[in-house]
Amino acid sequence: MRDEERKTKKRTRMMDIPTGIALLHEPSLNKGTAFTEEERRSLGLEGLLPPFVSSLATQVIRVMENFRKKPTDLEKYIYMMSLQNRNETLFYRVLIDKIEEMMPIVYTPTVGQACQEYGHILRRARGIFISTKERGRVVDVLRNWPNKDVRIIVVTDGARILGLGDLGANGMGIPVGKLCLYTACAGIHPALCLPVTLDVGTDNEELLHDVLYIGVRQRRLHGEPYEDLVDEFITAVQEVYPRALIQFEDFATDNAIRLLNKYRHRASVFNDDIQGTGAVALAGLYSALRITGGKLRDQRILFVGAGEAGIGIGGMVSSALVADGLADEEARKRCWFVDSKGLVVKSRDDLAEHKVPLAHDHEYLRDLLSAVKSIRPTVLIGVSGQAKAFDRSVLEAMAACNQRPIIFAMSNPTSKAECTAEEAYTWTEGRAIFASGSPFGPVTLKESTYVPGQANNAYVFPGIGAGVIACEATFVTDEMLSVAAKVLASMVSEADLAQGRTYPPLTSIREVSAAIATAVAEVAYRQGMARKPKPADLPTFIRSQMYEPTYRRYA
Repeated sequence: MRDEERKTKKRTRMMDIPTGIALLHEPSLNKGTAFTEEERRSLGLEGLLPPFVSSLATQVIRVMENFRKKPTDLEKYIYMMSLQNRNETLFYRVLIDKIEEMMPIVYTPTVGQACQEYGHILRRARGIFISTKERGRVVDVLRNWPNKDVRIIVVTDGARILGLGDLGANGMGIPVGKLCLYTACAGIHPALCLPVTLDVGTDNEELLHDVLYIGVRQRRLHGEPYEDLVDEFITAVQEVYPRALIQFEDFATDNAIRLLNKYRHRASVFNDDIQGTGAVALAGLYSALRITGGKLRDQRILFVGAGEAGIGIGGMVSSALVADGLADEEARKRCWFVDSKGLVVKSRDDLAEHKVPLAHDHEYLRDLLSAVKSIRPTVLIGVSGQAKAFDRSVLEAMAACNQRPIIFAMSNPTSKAECTAEEAYTWTEGRAIFASGSPFGPVTLKESTYVPGQANNAYVFPGIGAGVIACEATFVTDEMLSVAAKVLASMVSEADLAQGRTYPPLTSIREVSAAIATAVAEVAYRQGMARKPKPADLPTFIRSQMYEPTYRRYA
């Protein structure tokens, strides 16, 4: 054996890199056809790969060619998840470089269908599943994860996946997808990320009788057993991964609100459905008001949906108004809610506990159109999961009382959107300022083209997480969320606004995330919640920590 080969093999052993076929089966290390000839000799790969050495750029071309040949979005999702399981670096290179094309596939809306069919399309399990069978042993389960320095955990119990309801353990597609975006959008290294599903059962009859369902076949836990499992999980995370941020995702509304309130001052946690949605919607409102010339304090906002998303947005708007000088009661008066039974008013005796603070003194109105005509809102925000809730009569009513009605149809996936971009523009004669949760393409109407904004939480949660991780913040505070909204709104250009956009293009998402991360970390340092010393140049430090998917050299 030549001396150089001996040296290379020695360096390889020192790096504890597997060799041969085992290396090709390790997605975090695999380079596929990009292994150089020298690496192939030293790592026992000769003959296991075709002889031509590809560049990363060439591999991206191959991936995109095959991706675009897939006949359905679900097939594209399966292809990309298989790539992630095979070659992590290549997966993230494609995701970052083709973010506009990839985000609707790896996340909403396609991830919704993927969750519905998760047991049927499963190729390789990802993340940690903690079921009722592991009660009392959650610490041991978490220690089975191979990466020992986890900094961000996205956890769901599968109770309310997007607008699709209870999908049980199939909901794992959501934490997996969210963490893909943490890496792609904010540069958090994949090794720092851990997706978790708390499998507490499901009340979905179809899943309980599906032979391919991947979860425990029992009804959902409630009450004390449920609380005990969640508490054990939070405690276990603090023991095993003491520097990790925990993001709650797609819990049922009552549980989501209660768990956030229970743990937000005990651990580094936040709820993206409540707080992330609130921040991204507030940012969109700030941008829309730059178009209308109005002020936030002068708006009347009608929410269709009084669940965690509506509460989150309403809370963010109220906090922003209080910071602007309004009394708390006056701020609350700017936000009105319609649920499945009508306008949320004090005379109703059927309000859930979390809706009572949202109720106003007003006559009860059963339907949305009556509410629009009576309240005359300037802003209509859909977070109901009810497709077509903003029908022609509702949108025409909004246009009748506003020169520039602000219409946010934020429910996901696309099939649950309250209206489409085309409907919003057409039925308001092109005067609507429109944004949606799922992507819609440009709309041409009477020789004018409108580009809808996408009120996607991916604009804020990756940056918030990156900021918390960068300074190791002990808690996630309301001010961090508020500053994230302001930074996002500030990055919408005049050219974007001229097209009708209320959010910057997704191609700038890493720049947006870096700016939000910096602002969030600044808040943590100012509030005395950062465990790490402040770098001399915080923005440069945060950018230096952003993962860039390039191949490492092994020889």
